[in-house]
Amino acid sequence: MPDARRTDAVLLLVALVWGSSYLSAQTATAVLPVLVVLFARYALSALACLALVAASRGSGPWTRDEIRIGLPLGVTQAAILVVETYGVAHTSAANAGLIISLTIVITPLLDRTGRGGGLPPSFYAAAGVCLLAVGLLMSGDGFHAPRLGDLLMLGAAVIRAGHVALVGRLTAGRAIRPLRLTTVQTLVGTALFLGPASGDLPALVHVGAAGWAQLLYLALFCSVFAFLAQTWAVQRTSASRASLLLGTEPIWAAAVGIALAGDHFTPLTGLGAILMLTGTYWGQAIERAHRTRGTKAARSAPSGARGPDMSGSATGARPATTHPQPKTDPREDPACQPPPPTTPTPV
Repeated sequence: MPDARRTDAVLLLVALVWGSSYLSAQTATAVLPVLVVLFARYALSALACLALVAASRGSGPWTRDEIRIGLPLGVTQAAILVVETYGVAHTSAANAGLIISLTIVITPLLDRTGRGGGLPPSFYAAAGVCLLAVGLLMSGDGFHAPRLGDLLMLGAAVIRAGHVALVGRLTAGRAIRPLRLTTVQTLVGTALFLGPASGDLPALVHVGAAGWAQLLYLALFCSVFAFLAQTWAVQRTSASRASLLLGTEPIWAAAVGIALAGDHFTPLTGLGAILMLTGTYWGQAIERAHRTRGTKAARSAPSGARGPDMSGSATGARPATTHPQPKTDPREDPACQPPPPTTPTPV
């Protein structure tokens, strides 16, 4: 297989894994309390990350920035997973994957690095299309009060967008290794969930093979594997191509939900899915073009007349979701996953 096709296949596999994470989380929370699922996912991911760090001893000691920045990012990442996992437990896997893709259009509204001036009006038109799509997805079999799970997924998209913007702000201009940073975040998450989940931890003893399989899949595949595979693939292709392929995550989430969980799309929710994908891709393309123009303008300005450096972080949304540099997240889904360069996602 040619290198380009191999790289594309890996990126599509990452998008598929992230898309399937919503159904896995939904299945796990059906047999375990949400906080126990989160603690187990973080703990297993942290152990895997620590093993990888130990295996790469030649990379040098931990830096102060990696620890100092990893602590607050670990807190915001944990907040994403709390809201997201509770949301998945109260809505369909298909809806969860589609609504979380709103991160793509919310992140540029919060992030001010890497571009100059305000976003063009067409971007807000794309955001409006996405909001209409959310309303249709929440309607289910007919218009009614929004479901709790859908509202929680909407909240998770907002929190994830804020997390992505914070990653860009805190890591700008610093040499931070993604594996070290995400290891700190998983350790923070493990510590945060240990106390609240401690009362229900004995339930893990009674979880069958299927339950442990879901937890291991969430930790090792949706987090650690996706992190490593994405980092490998992004180094071998363009940010735009990676963005396009990783941006298929909500499509895979919907497909997995329909095929394995029996999710059904009514005409209204089907239209909402189409509008969501259209709005997110449209908004992402507008933001990327706007940022590129700002970068070119800054580089062509006379020396001394330039404003802030426009070559900073890219923005967007797991999760997916554009994501700031350095590559750290993040379907942010989830525990060990780094944010893709220009797409949505869960860490």
